[in-house]
Amino acid sequence: MSWVEQVESLLYDGESVQEQFPIGAGGVVVTSHRLLAFTPDREGPNYRQVDRPNVEGTEIRTVGEFGFLQQAVKALVVGAVLLAAGMTVSIEGMVEGVSLEGGGTASAVGIGGMLGLLQSVLDLLAQLDDLMRIFGALALAFGGVVLGVYLWSRERLLVVAVAGGDDIELPVPGDEDVVDRLQVALSRDGASTEAPAAPTDDP
Repeated sequence: MSWVEQVESLLYDGESVQEQFPIGAGGVVVTSHRLLAFTPDREGPNYRQVDRPNVEGTEIRTVGEFGFLQQAVKALVVGAVLLAAGMTVSIEGMVEGVSLEGGGTASAVGIGGMLGLLQSVLDLLAQLDDLMRIFGALALAFGGVVLGVYLWSRERLLVVAVAGGDDIELPVPGDEDVVDRLQVALSRDGASTEAPAAPTDDP
């Protein structure tokens, strides 16, 4: 038997159940005083209670791992910039034909080694176009994979908004009318179901 079905053992004196909504392995119970949420199939506590004045509303919301979306956007932007730069800027054309090999003259004045190093740098720059295109394509592919992971992680949840605390998340029930019925139950005045106050003697 689930806790939704045996919720009476959790009630305060004078508290009564107004509506019960089994959802998956748990569910929600609206009492005259509180909203009781049972979420054994979610991370965190299996049970939370919220005083009804702190319940701000309910809705069905689609959520996902936002960190994956951030990484995907960054990778896609970097990849697009590198690929565009590699396709439009011709560094190879700028350095083509430039040769710093000074031959015997450079060796005679003792700068042959430095000119050889500068020539190696120019040769690397000539390949920079291809490197930007390669790394740009890799970044785009990585961003696409991470974006796919983000889309796969998205799920639709029944969310109970809690003032001053973390929202309560439950699986979306098969009957989505539960959301409207839950909202109606929460908006219903619970005072009429509370135990009447003890009479006082007139002075």
